[in-house]
Amino acid sequence: MPEQEDRGNPSASAGAAGGSRATEGAGGAVDWEAERRRRRARFLRELAEARALRDRVQPRRAKAARLRHAMRMRTFRW
Repeated sequence: MPEQEDRGNPSASAGAAGGSRATEGAGGAVDWEAERRRRRARFLRELAEARALRDRVQPRRAKAARLRHAMRMRTFRW
C-alpha cells in the first residue's frame, strides 16, 4: 500500500514540505492546509478500514453495537 511507504520515511515528506514552504511565502500556508487535509483523509480511510475489519472479525460485537446505536437513535429527541 502506498500509504505505508509514507510512514516508513517521515523525513522525505517533511523535507519536501519544509522546502516548499520556505520558498513560496504565502503559498506555503495553502500547501500546509492541503497536506493536513490529505493526512486527515488518509487517517479517516484507515479508520474506516479498521472498523470494517473489526466488524468482520467480531460479528457478535458488531451486532451489539448496531443494536445499541439503533436504541440511542430511537430514544434521541430532536
